[in-house]
Amino acid sequence: MASTASYDAIVLGAGGVGSAAMYQLARRGLRVLGIDRFAPPHDRGSSHGQTRIIRQAYFEHPDYVPLLLESYRLWAELEQHTGRQLLIKTGLLEVGPADGIVVPGVLAATRRHGLAVESLSPTAAQERWPALYVPDDMVAVFEPQAGALRVEQCVRAHLVAAQEAGADLRVGVDILGWSFEGDSVNVETTAGRFSAARLIVTAGAWAGRLLADLDLKLEVRRKAMLWYPESDSMTRADAGFPCFLYELPNGVFYGMPSIDGAGVKVAEHSGGESVDDPLHVDRSLRERDLKPVEAFLRTHLPTVLPACRDHAICLYTMSPDEHFVVDRHPAHPQVVFAAGLSGHGFKFAPVLGAALADLAINGRTDRPVDFLSLSRFES
Repeated sequence: MASTASYDAIVLGAGGVGSAAMYQLARRGLRVLGIDRFAPPHDRGSSHGQTRIIRQAYFEHPDYVPLLLESYRLWAELEQHTGRQLLIKTGLLEVGPADGIVVPGVLAATRRHGLAVESLSPTAAQERWPALYVPDDMVAVFEPQAGALRVEQCVRAHLVAAQEAGADLRVGVDILGWSFEGDSVNVETTAGRFSAARLIVTAGAWAGRLLADLDLKLEVRRKAMLWYPESDSMTRADAGFPCFLYELPNGVFYGMPSIDGAGVKVAEHSGGESVDDPLHVDRSLRERDLKPVEAFLRTHLPTVLPACRDHAICLYTMSPDEHFVVDRHPAHPQVVFAAGLSGHGFKFAPVLGAALADLAINGRTDRPVDFLSLSRFES
């Protein structure tokens, strides 16, 4: 297998986090190669589907909030650098039981970090957004700084910025494996062997195979995203309709207003079918994809006609505790990775890319990612 010129760093997977890592490495003067099986932004992994919610009052854990504040800053910096609007500020309404996970988690993050979040009664929420129904036995919080990221445009912006800074991108290339030869990491691919001083693994659903020696116990899940026609102007972003997330007894559902006429996007965040091979996922629309979402619509967005107009299949790569795994490889410190983003990682792409660049170059980072390290699984 023919060798190529070596690089300072190779990034495996050029989706949300990988494209950001390429940009962060290249802007610091490194010779960078990104490799992806498909041509990003593509619809075969986790970084597609028009939009992703971004929020600061993080119910999953308050420790994510400092990373989110930095991520907001970096998204704004990328917007300024590329001249593209990537984040649409819509606000986010989150609804759930007072003793549930979502609303108490939002309030805990708000208290710890002094965030701007408004508590609303069901009546007040429905008066503000008549298209949304909030049950009387639920509570609601509204985060005005939340919004929607244009996911494909975000990936494209990072890749363009990375290439302008000198990074190379190879697509249509299958990664066969990696190994060490002296101080270099060799990456074997269907396009030949590439070598570098550092390796960054951001391969999403394929990370488990590329990091098999770490036994991360990652589970890939098939998730459906569905779009429904606007019933009226009330569900459009430009009319003030927010993103929304509901914690209900039968699951967690989220959605976004109609943006650019695409329709209202709705999906179930909970559940999902386990996937053995990310390359061979059924991407057709099934009745069992529709049924829970349309039951949610009929009750909680009753003005939206439950007649799906479009769909996409996304992959969640779940860690055992549903938190990210971001670290250096314990046996090979030249290898750093972000894996197991568990269906809530895209909003963090720029800050994770920056943290991975820090780890690859300096062996450490000042960005607060220690709570996401491998060490939490040692017991």
